[in-house]
Amino acid sequence: MIKRLYNWVLSWSSSRWGWLALFLMALCEASWFPLPPDILLIALCLGATKRSFRFASITLVGSVIGAVLAYGVGHYLWTTSAGEPTTLANFFYDNIFDRASFDNVGGMYEKYNFWIVFTAGFTPLPFKLFTIAGGMFGINLPMFIIASTVSRGLRFFLIGWLIWKYGQPIKAFIDKYFNLLATLFTVVLIGFTALALWLFGDSDSTTTEPEKPTTEIIIEQPEPCDTTDL
Repeated sequence: MIKRLYNWVLSWSSSRWGWLALFLMALCEASWFPLPPDILLIALCLGATKRSFRFASITLVGSVIGAVLAYGVGHYLWTTSAGEPTTLANFFYDNIFDRASFDNVGGMYEKYNFWIVFTAGFTPLPFKLFTIAGGMFGINLPMFIIASTVSRGLRFFLIGWLIWKYGQPIKAFIDKYFNLLATLFTVVLIGFTALALWLFGDSDSTTTEPEKPTTEIIIEQPEPCDTTDL
């Protein structure tokens, strides 16, 4: 079934509506579609190399809009007012990702925030799991959009640039090594960022101001007058 779906996606590369199919595929992939839009993006770029960056832009816009829609699904349509999973949520738990997967992502958001969205958007991790979980756990929406835009933009424009620069010979290389290179790039980027934060982020906290002496002012209350002799 996946192979037939793959061939169906590639068939749009020869259609005049290929750009629209690319946009819709990127939009749907952010919430439920199983195949990444990179497949059709590569095919369209190879068919019209000079338009590679245009196709990358279309993919980026569709993916970010899809991510925001998926965030909304997780935020508004995932649990009932009583806190129970909705029918849609139970369908995901039974057929796509179990509840433990969403809970694990929620724990990642508490620790890494921006970086977990970036990692999911750039690497082969299932982006849809993180977009829905973002809304489910109510992470900061502007940060979510920025992280999605940066990570997805880097991914799609890297593919577009490689095909624009090298053409057909780069296709086999992308198919074989892109996921590995994307993962390594993200690990290195996060590693250097964590190192910088460790070296410089807490520099202000190491210097403590000396305690200022406090002067205690004691005001003596006058003794009450004895009025029995008046």
